[in-house]
Amino acid sequence: MNRALLLALAAGALLPAACNDRKPAEAPPPFELTDAAIGRYCGMNVLEHPGPKGQIILASRIEPVWFSSARDTISFTRLPDEAKDIRAIYVSDMAKAPSWEQPGATNWIDARKATFVVGSRLKGGMGAGEAVPFGEREGAEAFARENGGRVVAFAEMADGDVLGPGSETPAPTGDPAGRDDRVPPGTASAGHAR
Repeated sequence: MNRALLLALAAGALLPAACNDRKPAEAPPPFELTDAAIGRYCGMNVLEHPGPKGQIILASRIEPVWFSSARDTISFTRLPDEAKDIRAIYVSDMAKAPSWEQPGATNWIDARKATFVVGSRLKGGMGAGEAVPFGEREGAEAFARENGGRVVAFAEMADGDVLGPGSETPAPTGDPAGRDDRVPPGTASAGHAR
């Protein structure tokens, strides 16, 4: 083969790699919890329940999917019939919560980076066991010493910790794929009108 042809082939092989040099999309920021937030599984106002809350932002929805407990938030990610186009998962940082009864409206942390206490004596939003999230491991360890339970990272949490006994998760309301507020075709899914 002649040298010019070899150079052209080499350049052509490198071109797709150069075009794919994009950084992964940043996760959208969390939404502020308001009285308009309705729990995915309970169909009730999220603010009416004690304990940590959660929200999942999907590419196929404009608004987040709200949860009355952190446990339900994690359950959503493990259930086969729920939407899988997850852009971000946020849970309440209970180290920054005013109290168990008032877990806060803006103290969100990335669930995948949080440390959780499972199996404590405290119950979540719908009266089931809770996966209590903390931004720092030390906060989770202190909570576990006081309230019992096991300290685990998001990736270490077993299905039984969120899907097991005490997790009577009712069938979701609305569209089973979690797309009640679909993003209209041709619009950006990252817009967060609050």
